[in-house]
Amino acid sequence: MRAAAALLAGLAALSASAAEYRSLGERAAVLYDAPSLKADRIFVASRGYPFEVLVKLDQWTKVRDAGGEVAWVENKSLGERRNAVVSVPVADIRALPDAGSAIVFEAYKQVLLEVVELPAGGWVKVRHRDGQEGFARVAHLWGV
Repeated sequence: MRAAAALLAGLAALSASAAEYRSLGERAAVLYDAPSLKADRIFVASRGYPFEVLVKLDQWTKVRDAGGEVAWVENKSLGERRNAVVSVPVADIRALPDAGSAIVFEAYKQVLLEVVELPAGGWVKVRHRDGQEGFARVAHLWGV
């Protein structure tokens, strides 16, 4: 019984870490309740905002935002740059991927940060729009 529970926990962790994220491109985008321009418009998302990819079609992608809302966005609205949103009240961005490293800057909840390098060891290198760079804990960001 314990082995089965451990296996299920491991599979859940694997599927959670395997999530794919995409960010909007250089323009804001309308999100719809179905994959069609004739569908109801749900909301407009700001440029660069990250989404979790749920389903990909030829011209549309079903996405989930940081708040759990699900919608459809046109593929042409998705950009190549990868961003993440701070999900804690204050995230310390450090010079090195180490909790004892010097703090370069602080990023407050909902601040958008560009992902510069893929996460490793629970840390990810990020860049603020003002150009400051450093390492943030993956657990403090959404969209990584």
